[in-house]
Amino acid sequence: MRTVSSSGVPGPAELSQQRRRDLIEDLHNRYGRQAANSFAMRWQYWRKRYLWKIVIGGSNFLKRLLDITVSLIMMLLISPFLLLVALAIKLTDGGPVFFWQVRVGQWGREFPFPKFRSMVTNAEAIKHKLLAANDHTNSVTFKMKKDPRVTWIGRIIRKTSIDELPQLWCVLKGEMSLVGPRPPVPGEVLLYSLRDRRRLDVTPGLTCIWQVSGRGDIPFDRQVELDVRYIESQSLWLDLVLLLKTAPAIFVGKGAY
Repeated sequence: MRTVSSSGVPGPAELSQQRRRDLIEDLHNRYGRQAANSFAMRWQYWRKRYLWKIVIGGSNFLKRLLDITVSLIMMLLISPFLLLVALAIKLTDGGPVFFWQVRVGQWGREFPFPKFRSMVTNAEAIKHKLLAANDHTNSVTFKMKKDPRVTWIGRIIRKTSIDELPQLWCVLKGEMSLVGPRPPVPGEVLLYSLRDRRRLDVTPGLTCIWQVSGRGDIPFDRQVELDVRYIESQSLWLDLVLLLKTAPAIFVGKGAY
């Protein structure tokens, strides 16, 4: 029942009802807007999330397509040359044509890693005798400019990176990519710091930034820096640029020993 004072002003009951209506309207407006804003924010989040997945997925698909296409074409085109290299290695000392190692790929996965054999057959057994002559002093990696284990044909194929060509098979299988950090051996990974392990965040590759910037002349810490730079800025365009830079880098032969 509405109460009105003698002066015609609404009484306490009327004011109380008006206050409830105002409160209900205020709550409706406030939480209605919040709900609308919440929906808009959720929509924006999911839209960005799926757009990001599409971009990353598309980039990975194109990278893998490039790997398959280039590796397959190269293996078909240079197969006669590879046979000649294999024959030269076999005739040198009668040993195996390929040297197989276990290498560490993306997220620590190990895989068989082939190279044309460029050293004597017992190279790994006598490596410990040469550690004092490591040109990468106090380093995870072992590099020696005048390694006595390298055969005459080995010096040629190492200088020109021909010994790395069998890894095209790893690229075709998906264990490696054309471009990415070089895959380390398990013994090196055991010495990695957490910072160094960033190199294992992507699929390893045949070539990378430091491979076209000096190769073995670049110390390990600098190699890690360049690999991390690639990981943080990788794109299909960068891969194409690095592939184009690889050929002249091989021709010059800087840091290849």
